[in-house]
Amino acid sequence: MAELSSAERSHTFSDQELLELLPLIGDSDSVELKLTVPEGHQRSTVAALGMDPLESQIRQVVFFDTPELTLDQHGVVVRARRVQGKGDDSIVKLRPVVPSELPPKLRASPSFRVEVDALPGGYVCSGAMKRALGTTDVREVMAGQRPLRKLFGKEQRELFAAHAPEGLTLDELTMLGPIFVLKLRFTPKELGRRLVAEMWLYPDGSRILELSTRCATTEAFQVAAEMRAFLTAQGVDLAGDQQTKTRKALEYFAGTMQPA
Repeated sequence: MAELSSAERSHTFSDQELLELLPLIGDSDSVELKLTVPEGHQRSTVAALGMDPLESQIRQVVFFDTPELTLDQHGVVVRARRVQGKGDDSIVKLRPVVPSELPPKLRASPSFRVEVDALPGGYVCSGAMKRALGTTDVREVMAGQRPLRKLFGKEQRELFAAHAPEGLTLDELTMLGPIFVLKLRFTPKELGRRLVAEMWLYPDGSRILELSTRCATTEAFQVAAEMRAFLTAQGVDLAGDQQTKTRKALEYFAGTMQPA
């Protein structure tokens, strides 16, 4: 199991955490409420929520870092994604961030978005710069047919250079992945709002099932209460250890590169 931060392991917010969380939400663009379902409860959860796997969209996600996860240690995530029936995309993400401390120029960029990810009892605020790509760009990089830097625009490269360790370039990064992902969007009648389910399938046979919904910053606590009540009524386990998809992926693939 991937190691989680103390905030991610906790299942109740302390007064201090709430004092820290409120201004982060107020200064962010949106909030995404997330829950990871333990493997032993995934099949029952799929059945209880009426999810149809055949309606899922196939995705392929690949991360880029050093074998020692140097970027991760500096709070930088570099990721690319292939999406069935759509174009590819790339992201440079900073995590964690304090929105009020970000440079005004970066904050004003239409390509940069600040979001709070809230799990049961834990949260992290991140800032991500995304770029839309063609349908073959990521595959060509994965095949070694074009340099990694070509997936990222000028703003993304500037963001990377400002936060990555000095001297480390995009083309020096190692590919970690890919991971196959099934993504399903559905709207339970009892809840009345759209949920997203992502099943991440790791090469060792393990899985992460994440349920999420995105909402405005002004309605985060209300939506969280409604979602919790709905999932509890459906028998979904809310008390399991929370795993993050990115953390598990990075540590898994970095581990395969380390000497036995």
